[in-house]
Amino acid sequence: MGEKHRVRFEPVGIEIEADEDQTILRAAAEQGVMLMHGCKEGQCASCKSFILDGDDVEHDRYSTFALPDYEKEEGYTLLCRAHAYEDLTIELINYDEDMIRSGLPIQQATVEVVSKDRVTHDMAQLVVRLVEPADLKFFPGQYLDFEVPGTDATRSFSMATTSAAGGLLEFVIKIYPDGLFSRFLDGEVAVGDRLRVTGPFGVFTLRDSAAPLVFLGGGAGIAPILALLRSMAERGIDRRAVFYYGARRRRDLCFEKEIAELATRLPGFEFVPALSEPDGEPWDGEVGLITDVVRRRESDLAGADAYVCGPPPMVEAALELLPALGVADKRVFYDKFTTTGG
Repeated sequence: MGEKHRVRFEPVGIEIEADEDQTILRAAAEQGVMLMHGCKEGQCASCKSFILDGDDVEHDRYSTFALPDYEKEEGYTLLCRAHAYEDLTIELINYDEDMIRSGLPIQQATVEVVSKDRVTHDMAQLVVRLVEPADLKFFPGQYLDFEVPGTDATRSFSMATTSAAGGLLEFVIKIYPDGLFSRFLDGEVAVGDRLRVTGPFGVFTLRDSAAPLVFLGGGAGIAPILALLRSMAERGIDRRAVFYYGARRRRDLCFEKEIAELATRLPGFEFVPALSEPDGEPWDGEVGLITDVVRRRESDLAGADAYVCGPPPMVEAALELLPALGVADKRVFYDKFTTTGG
């Protein structure tokens, strides 16, 4: 371990200690301070902030699309890649003060595989049981990092469960042919195997509000949205909500029966699946890219809260569309995992 330095976050006035060997984002998470972030790999800019005081900061490798050289020279930083080598004061650009203060310290845990089943031709439902510790506190919509055995790599996957009741955690994972973890999951993992996880991470959690909800998902992005819908049903939350889910073909849809059942417990809830490439299949639903479907069906989303999770291109398109339809920038919540997530 290296030396520790004080890092103060403004305008919220929260301080942490950051070891030189860990990123500022990781140090904050370990101390229960939940800062906005996305990929944790220096590619999405969700954690971009500005250094107000101090300049002895080193960065792990990152994308200059997320932090161009001129911004770095001006004092901007990516907290997921930044290491503090002196005391710092940092101005948070994108933050939710209630979320920051409600963060749960991250934990490392061992889990045992209970089941893995295909829910589509290229997505698997993985269920694991906590072994040590036997419980893990998290908010519905958050995610865990899985260690890839035999490597130094980790991969991030959102939990579809609302809590660790019974010690069980559920994930929906896209199987990429060349994906590091998904290849391992598809070909090597067996029931009873043990894996190492760390978390919780993520800010894709339901805020306390009466605002109508718009969920926009695609692929394995269904997992955290399922967690939020399940949580709403369990808690009797009756906010008006619509879930737009994009798939290529009919075979790419999943959890339809459960979503229909959830609709019976959620007044004012509507599920709108759409196929972008139906190819003449029997289908009487929406057709087109899911963001185009939202654009056709929604003319004014002012006052709504929007939650987006799915492939990066879909998330990027949604982040442009939703504010244009009236959703306040600060009311668009998303997890944007990079394609290395496989």
